Amino acid sequence: MLRSIKPAGLVLLALSTGIVAFAQLIPTGGQNRPAPKSDAVQYLFPEQVRVAAGKSTPVALHFRIAQGMHINSHKPSDEFLIPTVFSIPDSEGVKLDSASYPGGDMITLPSDPKTKLNVYTGEFIIQAKLISPAGNHLVQGKLRYQACNDSQCLPPKTITVPIDVIGK
Repeated sequence: MLRSIKPAGLVLLALSTGIVAFAQLIPTGGQNRPAPKSDAVQYLFPEQVRVAAGKSTPVALHFRIAQGMHINSHKPSDEFLIPTVFSIPDSEGVKLDSASYPGGDMITLPSDPKTKLNVYTGEFIIQAKLISPAGNHLVQGKLRYQACNDSQCLPPKTITVPIDVIGK
């Protein structure tokens, strides 16, 4: 059986719903800036690569950083900053022979014009060299980075970089 809600209960329900809706409109990024997106880096391509089985083969990995965001380069300007690093777990069968990273751009933040940061913005490419046994291998590579905007940083994040590697 359903019980009827008394008028006082309806008022309480309406108020609590309104408070929740209003709270979603409050900016969380401080100083009326939107909070950084947690999906700041997107893996673009390649989805599939053909490599010479047993030989180190170059593969260009393309990434895009969300507008208004940056990530530390592979060699950040301070040892305490988290570098961008691509890796392939040992259990994948395909090995990462080496990875070459772009140099990054030097920027200063409005809040601290004396500090220069070496970062990636927009699109960037990591030149990886893979060694694959013969056959098809779905590799779950990893990209670790820390994304920031001009006023705050997100916690470090690792995204999956799926690559279908065909060793011939």
